[in-house]
Amino acid sequence: MSSSRHDHPLPSARVEEVSDGVHAYVQPDGSWWINNTGFLVGRRGVICVDSCATERRTLAYREAIRSVTGLPVTTLVNTHHHGDHTFGNFAFPEATIVGHERTRETILAEGVPAYRTTAWTAVDWGRSEVRPPFLTYTDGVTLYSDELRCEVRHVGRPAHTTNDSIVWIPERSLLFAGDLVFNGGTPFVMMGSVTGAIEALDELEALGARTIVPGHGDVCGPEVIDRVRDYLRFVMATAELGRSAGLTPLEAARETDLGEYGGLLDPERIVGNLHRAYAELDGLPRGEPIDFAAALSDMLAYNGGRPLTCLA
Repeated sequence: MSSSRHDHPLPSARVEEVSDGVHAYVQPDGSWWINNTGFLVGRRGVICVDSCATERRTLAYREAIRSVTGLPVTTLVNTHHHGDHTFGNFAFPEATIVGHERTRETILAEGVPAYRTTAWTAVDWGRSEVRPPFLTYTDGVTLYSDELRCEVRHVGRPAHTTNDSIVWIPERSLLFAGDLVFNGGTPFVMMGSVTGAIEALDELEALGARTIVPGHGDVCGPEVIDRVRDYLRFVMATAELGRSAGLTPLEAARETDLGEYGGLLDPERIVGNLHRAYAELDGLPRGEPIDFAAALSDMLAYNGGRPLTCLA
C-alpha cells in the first residue's frame, strides 16, 4: 500500500467565509498533520478554533486572520489534544486557550511526542512549546462573538479521541466538527472508540447543521456524516470477521478490500482503527490505552515498511 494519495504541489491554504463574520481556514490536502481551523470576527476581537501542526503553518494562519481583520485574537478553542490542532497554540500568546479538561491533561502528559519525527516523513516542525488550554470545562462552555452564540460542547464519550469537542453555532446551523468529521480522508479513531465515534456522529447529525467545517478536508454539508459513519461501521464489521478468523489487525487489514474507501487519503489508518476495534470487541473500555507502539508499527508495515507521508 502507499500512504496519502497527494496531488503535488499542495494548493495553498485558503480562508472561506462560511457565514457572516465566520471563517474556515482550509489547508489542503487534509492528510496527516494538515488540519483545518477557523475564526469568528467580532467587534472587539477574534475567536479561533484550533491552531496548526507546525510553526510555519500556524504563522501563516495568523497572517490569514490579519488579512481579514486587525483585531486581536482573544480566545483560542482546542477541539481535542492532537498536535495538528494544538502544537501552534504558543503562537497566540494574547489569547485565552479554552479546551476540555482532559484535553489539557493529555497535552501535558504527552508533551511533544517523539513519534512525530520517527513515524512520518521529515517535516520542518519549527518552534515547539507545549501550551495547553488554561480555561477548561467538563461538559461545555458558551462563547459569544458579539451577540452570536457559540456552544463549545464535549461529545460526552471517547470518539476520535477521549476529549473531543465541537463548536456549534445554532443561529447559523454551522458546525466546527473537529476530527469527528474527515472529508476526503480516512477517519481515525485509534485513540478513541469506533462505537463511540458512531454514536457521536448520530448526535452531530441530530443537530441539523447545514454547513460543517471538518477537521480535515473541504467545507461540506451533513451528507459527509453518513460517509464517515459508514466507514466506521465497515471497520467494525472487518474487525468482527478478522477476529473470528484468528487474524491480527494487520493481517485483517491486508486481507481486506477497502473498496469505496480505498481512494481516501491515508488508507493505512485502517490498521490503527482495527487495533481499536479489536480492543473494544475484547471488552476494553472505550478510550482506554491500547499498545500504541504496536499499532503504529503495524501501520508502517501496511505502508510497505516506509514512513507515513506527511507534507505539513
